[in-house]
Amino acid sequence: MSDELKVVASAANEAEAQMICGRLLDVGIHALSQRNIGGPQWGASGARSVFVNEADVERARAVLETDEGAFSDEELTRLSEEAVEPREAKTKEVRAAS
Repeated sequence: MSDELKVVASAANEAEAQMICGRLLDVGIHALSQRNIGGPQWGASGARSVFVNEADVERARAVLETDEGAFSDEELTRLSEEAVEPREAKTKEVRAAS
């Protein structure tokens, strides 16, 4: 069995990648995402690839195909805002300490 990771999906941002990874984890498939472009200064924005173990590729793609179009704009907006809030709070703490 190969431990090689394979791309099974692309996401527009961190929130969408987290949703994809969560859906896969719900069915027992461990996944991770990696930013395709940009750096830490981009925050939660920037395209990402979602990877799974090679042995899980077919099952992961089948799960994601059944969920095609299941991401609502409201759901993505909420998750994006939640991803930004902790960073904003930390920035305020750093400024207050200065």
